[in-house]
Amino acid sequence: MVLGSMAPRRRWLLLGLTALVAVALIAAGAVVVTRLTGDEKPAGAPVTGSPTPSPVGTPTPSPTGPPPGADITGPLNLLLVGVDTRVSVPGWEPHSDAVLVLHVPKGLDRAYLFSLPRDLVVDIPAFPKAGYKGGKTKLTHAMSFGSRVPGKPKQPNTAQGYELLRSTVSGYTGLRIDAGAVLTFNGFDRLVDALGGVDVYVDQRVASLHRRPDGKYRESAPGGYTGPQQVYEKGQRHLNGWQALDYARQRYITGGDYARQRHQQQLVRALTRKILDEGLAKQPERVDQVVAALGDTLVYVGGRRIVDIAYALSGLPENTFTLVGLPGSGVGKGSAYRGEQLTGEGRKFLTELRAGRADAYLSAHPNLVVKN
Repeated sequence: MVLGSMAPRRRWLLLGLTALVAVALIAAGAVVVTRLTGDEKPAGAPVTGSPTPSPVGTPTPSPTGPPPGADITGPLNLLLVGVDTRVSVPGWEPHSDAVLVLHVPKGLDRAYLFSLPRDLVVDIPAFPKAGYKGGKTKLTHAMSFGSRVPGKPKQPNTAQGYELLRSTVSGYTGLRIDAGAVLTFNGFDRLVDALGGVDVYVDQRVASLHRRPDGKYRESAPGGYTGPQQVYEKGQRHLNGWQALDYARQRYITGGDYARQRHQQQLVRALTRKILDEGLAKQPERVDQVVAALGDTLVYVGGRRIVDIAYALSGLPENTFTLVGLPGSGVGKGSAYRGEQLTGEGRKFLTELRAGRADAYLSAHPNLVVKN
């Protein structure tokens, strides 16, 4: 089917799905677009929430022309960021609370998803656009520093903040970042509810710092919070939007931020399975609902169109999607905590990943592979 032959509504719905895929299913989800939609192919349109949308129209190729993204052979690196924007606080600068990288090697036949600790001590490069001179500090601050708009102290720019975060992540990992997506906490909450909740295996007992069992926020108290706590018991659980978000945010638990990173990765995979099981792309009304729920909580940032990337990954087998947990430890002298650093084992994974030897390294270090 020629791209231009699809009705505008159908094209928009399918592009909406790819936008959803970029956010919630930054790994295996983007891969299934072609399978779920048969032989329908989308044309270009701006992605919801994008600060620099691409033109609505896309030239119609000839019937014998290459499909979208046919020239993309890999490697590909996609950056997914979960941001705490505190929208109720005027001028609150976005903090990257979840930083996930999807690496698809040359050949596009497998994928690896790993997280970087929010408190990872890194070199953040100078960023004149935001008036930042550069420095060594926690990764989460890269988004904040980069979001500052000179002369507009109470109008931070999330997309601009992503630019500095992208440069920082690229410098630390040695990976070129090809595209990315930013989703606010509110967006994640809405996304899960729009999908009817998500099924997750809770791998350890988690008591919420922030929420009560009825979903309301706990009351602030000196040194923390007070009142009943929502508890996620170990086992298979069905979580609604606020529960999934709350579960993914908890880091004052056994394993600390590394356990939280694992839980965030597991939620991404659970959302992927949800999309697959429901055959969402075959239900236009559901796609409409989900995309509308995201609203401006999504920012897609990339060089190539998300449609091109989604189609380029259409042949990636789901069983080759590997979650990787990178171990680390605290940095500081005595009680002066500065942040986190990856262990030698974790840093070596990044080296082997760049060299195309990730499978062999994970076989020799199976403890890095996240289960469930």
